[in-house]
Amino acid sequence: MTLLSDAPPQQEAPDVTGWVFRISASLMFLAIGLTKFNDRTWVGLFADIGFGDWFRYLTGAIQSTAGVLLLVPRTTKAGAVLAGCTMAGAIAVHMFLLDTGIGGAIIPALILAFLAVVGLRTRHW
Repeated sequence: MTLLSDAPPQQEAPDVTGWVFRISASLMFLAIGLTKFNDRTWVGLFADIGFGDWFRYLTGAIQSTAGVLLLVPRTTKAGAVLAGCTMAGAIAVHMFLLDTGIGGAIIPALILAFLAVVGLRTRHW
């Protein structure tokens, strides 16, 4: 007869899928965020939105920060929320400010759904 206290401690298996998701999301937002600082193709888009360069730089900083936060398990949810806010903004911009409509909003919506999965998979808050 064994007591519960005699049972060997159970080790949690590493969440390989969660790490793949976090690394993928992190690399995506680091890449997208950093291009906002030096890629001239974003200049025209942000000019069409009407907010100018300051908003492009702010968006790049937020997305780059979210990319870093997504890598750390304790800050993954915060990073997913931060990145998700930029994707919600992108959906709104495509739907209401640009001529792209629903077609332009599909990719940000898919990325937002992916971020929800990433954020909900983590055990930390």
